[in-house]
Amino acid sequence: MKVQAIYNSKILKKGLEFASDNSSLFVATASLMLSTVARPIAIMATPDTDKENKKYACAKSLASSAVGYFLMLAASSPVARAVKNIDKRPYDYLKKSTIENLKGGEKSLKSSGRYKFATQLFKLGLGFVIAVPKSVMTCSLIPPIMSFLFNKKTNNNQNENKNISFTGSAAKGLSKLIGKAMDTSFVQKMSEKFHNTNFEQHIISLTDAAATAAFISGTAHSKKIENSRKNALIYNAAISTGLCIAGGYAVNRLLEKPTEKFVKKFAEVNKNSPKLEKYLEGIKVVKPALILGGIYYIIIPLISTFMADRFDKNAKRT
Repeated sequence: MKVQAIYNSKILKKGLEFASDNSSLFVATASLMLSTVARPIAIMATPDTDKENKKYACAKSLASSAVGYFLMLAASSPVARAVKNIDKRPYDYLKKSTIENLKGGEKSLKSSGRYKFATQLFKLGLGFVIAVPKSVMTCSLIPPIMSFLFNKKTNNNQNENKNISFTGSAAKGLSKLIGKAMDTSFVQKMSEKFHNTNFEQHIISLTDAAATAAFISGTAHSKKIENSRKNALIYNAAISTGLCIAGGYAVNRLLEKPTEKFVKKFAEVNKNSPKLEKYLEGIKVVKPALILGGIYYIIIPLISTFMADRFDKNAKRT
């Protein structure tokens, strides 16, 4: 009975619907929850590691997740609403030929893998778009977070926090722009080619790689982060992301069969739900988000903080 209750859980269904409707914000929310508790604990528990390096790693984790969440909260809501408009009235925003192509022989547009790919390309892809500004802001927030959490003086005596506002077209206008993009042969060919792949994890991994590359560049050129701590931060970020992406794909393969069993049972229990397709789409987003989040924020910090500290010490000796 307890196992059966999982498949009928309202909390689970709400979470899956949230992941389907606003996948980028779901990923950012999961990252925020894991990075504010689990990762700092893991980092500070790393044995035989310089305390200052651990503090900077904690500050980077908190800054990255906070910036990512609030940026995504502001940027993703309009996109999620715009895609919902297309879901409800596809003929208002898409050409008839586009709808037929994206259906791919399915009974309805919403159940088509091609259509799900095309819409998630915009929802999940938003994380890739803001990866660079997120990393720039993360670098700028590390010194004040260090000062706030660890009472560490920094060279930054000015309050440089700026209110960031995102403005854009109304939801219908944005729906039309997204619809025009989906009408292009490029998006339709990509949907046809990649809709049966693990594209959700591919997009999340590419976003992490882009964000890390931008963070490394920002850290190297930052005038506010102590030069003696830059290498450890850079090594930590590179090791964490590299191990996370590689480990994520390995764990995903190990969980393929258990996930298939869960999806099959979930679909069977909820076969009469009008939101079943949305729940199943949500599962495809939740799985890589939790796998990568669990690896990145719990397992890897112990490894990357230790290895980064060793690389930093070896570099200083040479």
